[in-house]
Amino acid sequence: MSKVIAIFGAGSGLGASVARRFAREGFQVALVARRKDRLDALVEQLIVEGVDAVGFTADLSAPDQIPGLVDAIRSRFGRIDVIEYGPISGEQSFVSAAQLTPAALAKDVPLLMLTPLAVAQAVLPEWMERGDGAFLMTTGASAVHPVPHLSGVGPLMAAARNWLYSLNGELAPSGIYAGTLSVGAFIARSEMGEQAASGATASDAPGVGPLVDPDDLAAHYWDMYTKRDRIEQVHPAPHGS
Repeated sequence: MSKVIAIFGAGSGLGASVARRFAREGFQVALVARRKDRLDALVEQLIVEGVDAVGFTADLSAPDQIPGLVDAIRSRFGRIDVIEYGPISGEQSFVSAAQLTPAALAKDVPLLMLTPLAVAQAVLPEWMERGDGAFLMTTGASAVHPVPHLSGVGPLMAAARNWLYSLNGELAPSGIYAGTLSVGAFIARSEMGEQAASGATASDAPGVGPLVDPDDLAAHYWDMYTKRDRIEQVHPAPHGS
């Protein structure tokens, strides 16, 4: 049976590139996104390219929907081997730490903290039984290196990163891998990348780099998944590293 990757927060940038990269290795692809029109267009494009892809519409800010969603993916494909979770969109934004309010932080807690936990809980029994599986999580570089005036989603991504490190430490002896890719730039061909290219986003904000190629990020993920020699990859690499 072919292996299956489920991409949560799939879009035309990183999600599409991850789908293509894993499909080249024989993976079937489940794509999860909230907006059905964009999701359907992406699935159609990938199928034309030869990717065995199916779309699942879901609101990832509702963690209580995750068990049913995972059951639907498993019913269609028979299994789930890899999760890639990275539903950052133009609806998330930076704000200075001094201006960050409890309400502003709380609104993204489900999407960036609670739903990843719900996804892990839904797939771990299958992975523990099989002795294999991988949870890949995409964050911004502010999860790793806090930057003045670029707070907002950063504290939540940092908390998720903390959890993922512990998750990998607990599950690696069982054959299960958890890794995170922290991206310090806008991603080309993504929604936010399009906004940055059009000038609709402050792409020259401190600490925010230029556009990066999502194919490079997908290559990192394949390398991390196959080698399992590191928990974290930061891209672009910090100066001096």
